[in-house]
Amino acid sequence: MSVATARTYKKTAQFLKDIYINAPMILLDGALVATMDKKIIATKLINKEVADAIIDEGAKFGIFPFILALADKNLNEAFLYSNICNKDQRQVLSRYAKEDNLQECRDIRAMDNNFKVVYMGEEKLLRKLLVELRCVFGNELKYILAPEAYVGCYFLTLLHKDADKAHGIQSLIEYSGLEMEKLTVFGDNLNDLGMFQLSKTSVAVANSHEKLKKHATIISQYTNDEDAVAKYLEGV
Repeated sequence: MSVATARTYKKTAQFLKDIYINAPMILLDGALVATMDKKIIATKLINKEVADAIIDEGAKFGIFPFILALADKNLNEAFLYSNICNKDQRQVLSRYAKEDNLQECRDIRAMDNNFKVVYMGEEKLLRKLLVELRCVFGNELKYILAPEAYVGCYFLTLLHKDADKAHGIQSLIEYSGLEMEKLTVFGDNLNDLGMFQLSKTSVAVANSHEKLKKHATIISQYTNDEDAVAKYLEGV
């Protein structure tokens, strides 16, 4: 059993402290595959030059990103943010106020190894930024634009072109020697689409994105707020 999540190693480990995870975890939308004891299995990183160029493009629109980066080989993570933040970013930062990896930057620059670059704000502005970034970087990056479930705005995430949960599963399978045919995945949003297309059995929770449901082999009657995954496992 494992997880595939957009969250960092640190936050995922906190959430799963009472759950037995016996396979590598797919983290940060697939940019990192690592075991619970911090062994790095695979990474898909954005280098400093590219990440800095992304920052410069965003600055033209008057918006600056969050940057999730690998701080060292011990899997310590850095959360970089500009001192110029919009209201949505400030709301997110207020939820992470007690974290020890936050780094405020007056002139934000990326680190050598970056998991992802994340913009937050109004949908209209982020769509304009997305068009510009696609023109500049093309297929060099992966782009995810979607509603943010907890803040009420939109987010635009930039990742290495192969950083996704499907590639993460392939790394997990190769490392663990598991059989792809026996894989069952669960999800609720578009960043789970690759997993659903890869897996023989895919379970969408009741409140999943409608596009994801079209690729599911099973649609749960329960939402992710109603323990849909646990109820499915209890019934297997």
